[in-house]
Amino acid sequence: MPNADNWQGDVLRDLRGTPPPQPAQSHGAAQSQSAAQGHGAAREQQQFPQEQPQERTGARMPGPNSPASPAAPPAPSPAAPSARARQHPRSPDSRPVIDGALSGTARRPRQGEPAAARVTRAVRRIVSSSAAREVAEITRTAERIQQPVTTGRQIAVTSIRGGAGKTTVAALLGTAYAHYRQDPVLLVEADPALGSLPLRLGAETLRWTTADLADIAEPQMSLLDITGYLVQLPDNAWLLPGSQGRIGAMLDTAAYERVMVALRRYFGVTVVDCETLPAEVARVALSAAQARVLAAPATLDGITSTYAVLQWMQGLPRHMIAGTVVALTSTTPRPGIDVEAAAEKLRSTGATVHVLPHDRHLAAGGALRTELLARPTRLAATRLAAEAFQLSQKRR
Repeated sequence: MPNADNWQGDVLRDLRGTPPPQPAQSHGAAQSQSAAQGHGAAREQQQFPQEQPQERTGARMPGPNSPASPAAPPAPSPAAPSARARQHPRSPDSRPVIDGALSGTARRPRQGEPAAARVTRAVRRIVSSSAAREVAEITRTAERIQQPVTTGRQIAVTSIRGGAGKTTVAALLGTAYAHYRQDPVLLVEADPALGSLPLRLGAETLRWTTADLADIAEPQMSLLDITGYLVQLPDNAWLLPGSQGRIGAMLDTAAYERVMVALRRYFGVTVVDCETLPAEVARVALSAAQARVLAAPATLDGITSTYAVLQWMQGLPRHMIAGTVVALTSTTPRPGIDVEAAAEKLRSTGATVHVLPHDRHLAAGGALRTELLARPTRLAATRLAAEAFQLSQKRR
């Protein structure tokens, strides 16, 4: 397992494109993959299972007639997760994600697409052979996501500017991995300046943050100790917030490095919601991650700035752009550009591009309830998750 002393070497090696040494000890996440193979037959032919909304923190990836997911192991109370926590000089108080005075302003969540569109799509699937092809594609996609890992995979999500859908993409990726995989999945908010990842994931309260855990986590701690400081989500997923919603909260690269080094061995996949480029923590996260997802809005200015960044990345070691996926998000029902033509232009740089269609539920903001997503959005999000994970497997 890497440690804080060789973190800088790992980053520099990634930037130079030098293959890192093979790990001597296999990742704990691989122990659970045998169970994933037997369990995957019932789940791999399903996109996010349709189920009733649950009153708990976090989002869930639903799909039709999905069997119940195995319960996540109970986490110790955040008030006293370990003896070391009791010795920590500062024990922060829990704070609500949404102020009570604001929670009543939210409207009822909307379906991702109108009822007429859902009915039309269902009829077309019945009278055509597309349903069988779709099931086959979902099966292949699920198998890609369920591949075993020997060391924890880190996937960093960033954007060129705010409003590009970066946090939404990170939430979609994290919930997809948590649904399909059997090993623990971690979502890290490395954007402390009023980041919205906890809100997107449906967390109710926050306590420990990335900066707090940087001073607490130690290599000898167990998974049970670590999860006592995290926000538990459905499907064996966990969230590490970047702040408690305070203006001016900061996260330096040293704290980020310590946290990621300490947590890497506990989780099969870690999705990092970074700051927008060119922030320092974002650059470190992108360099150290095995795969990168660049969220870009399907607008003329969004395509222009993203294309410029990809051209700059062409001057870096080849694995940097080869391990980058562009998530091209449609912010309106009718974008002002030819989305497919724009995607082809971005692909010409060597990056992979996936288009996330406009979805009314995503556009409304608030907690992500994936059972309300339009079917094309669920399929596109799963393909994006599979692509990013496949790219992460190519980097050791």
